[in-house]
Amino acid sequence: MLVKETVIRPIGNSAGVSIPKAMLERLRLKEGDKVYLRETAEGVLVTPLDEKFSRAMDALAEGMRRYRNAMRELARK
Repeated sequence: MLVKETVIRPIGNSAGVSIPKAMLERLRLKEGDKVYLRETAEGVLVTPLDEKFSRAMDALAEGMRRYRNAMRELARK
């Protein structure tokens, strides 16, 4: 795994980091691609957007919302 140092820079009311071109090419990412930022015990993990995973998470969120009372009961047991 390649480790590179980068700097957090202001972008409007947010902040961003630059990813070296060689790393983008290895990960098959390009400008405009969507990525997930996930907090981990080690720091922040940046992963490419996975449409299948995203749809599954949307379905899970909908099911949890729709069946929240049943989920609450199950959690008590």
